Amino acid sequence: MKAAYIDTSCLVAIAFGEKGSTRVRQSLLAYDEIISSNLLEAELRSALRRENFAADPGELISAISWVYPDRPLTEEIATILETGYVRGADLWHLAVALFVDPSCEIDFLSLDTRQLEISRRIGFGPR
Repeated sequence: MKAAYIDTSCLVAIAFGEKGSTRVRQSLLAYDEIISSNLLEAELRSALRRENFAADPGELISAISWVYPDRPLTEEIATILETGYVRGADLWHLAVALFVDPSCEIDFLSLDTRQLEISRRIGFGPR
């Protein structure tokens, strides 16, 4: 089974038809499972509201398998910050991905250059 963790930046790009959105939309078809933290929903809905975008993001988020960590992600956060600095929400998404797959065998999808760079340094694909 091929799985990927998706960051909010990908769905924001799709919702607004931004640069890279067609590529992201196509790449999602290659995965059996798309995973994310439920923080994605809050970030996506906030971005839609900020831009007065009236559409409901239900279709964009309906296929996501939500991850709800049952413990603090202190170890994952430390690992990431040892690799490099990322902002809080980006750090949380990376930490949840690492929580889900400590061996980094899933792909990490993001359009945020810095977050993607750190995800690669940690060991996430796509390969």
